[in-house]
Amino acid sequence: MVGWRRARERRLGRAGGPLVLAGGLVCACLAGSACSGQGAAAPGPGAGDPVAVLRGTADRLVAAGSAKTRTAMEMASGGTRVTIRGEGVYDFTRRLGRLKVRLPQDPAGTSGQRPITELLAPDALYMKNRGAGVPDDKWVRVDTASLTDGNLVTGGATDPLAAAEVLRGTRTATFVGRTEVAGTAVRHYRGAADLARASRDASEGNRKTLAAAAEGFATAEVPFDVYLDDEGRIRKLRHRFSFSNGRDEGEVAVASTTLLYDFGAAVRVRLPEDRDIYAGRIGAEPGGVPGGGAGEGTDGKN
Repeated sequence: MVGWRRARERRLGRAGGPLVLAGGLVCACLAGSACSGQGAAAPGPGAGDPVAVLRGTADRLVAAGSAKTRTAMEMASGGTRVTIRGEGVYDFTRRLGRLKVRLPQDPAGTSGQRPITELLAPDALYMKNRGAGVPDDKWVRVDTASLTDGNLVTGGATDPLAAAEVLRGTRTATFVGRTEVAGTAVRHYRGAADLARASRDASEGNRKTLAAAAEGFATAEVPFDVYLDDEGRIRKLRHRFSFSNGRDEGEVAVASTTLLYDFGAAVRVRLPEDRDIYAGRIGAEPGGVPGGGAGEGTDGKN
């Protein structure tokens, strides 16, 4: 992994380098079915043409108001595979959420860092316990519109509404069958979405971020599996992304899974005041892997 660290350090030294921060949390952890044509959907509320059904799933989440969520982000690069897990709540109407993200254990079997608290907000990601050198009482703020992954990967968890809005770009989809997710009857669909199209059809708050992802990922096509309940709400969504890990290091393969449940749950999110935001540079993570710096979308002025 030494070569990976060196490539990472070179990218951090270049302002505006590709996926400078999209590796920030993701790559810090790395250091320690084919799409077919449209098929027939199963009968039931919300059933119909798969492509049309999936393009409207984000609207049904907004109508539902809020939900609890569990997330998992699996990454593989250079023979190393890690999983970052998160849990929290999200308000689809206000686009506000709170997650507790847990980093994987290091090779010695111990966790190198406390859980990261993340606040998801329109155009911003706030993280506490983000990196070495950041005071315990300070938050790191990331301008998500500046991220070349649209915050689909950077935080170690995909923003739930952005994840749903990726499906607005659905080009092909097939109904796989009926099954269950956590005891809830669901319809399983498999397909592929185009990020460029998703960005054009997304809500105003996600257009710029998804457009950035369309430019920043190795491919704008995103394969997915999604499970909808009989009200058309997403219960489980799994995307597969890939991005470059340096000119000589190949690609990072990412599988991001979002589970939604307990719709209508109370969501209380208080965003940090300016005085609570850390404006300095983030030091090296445990293990010598550097984090993003103040000149790369992590300060309180963006």
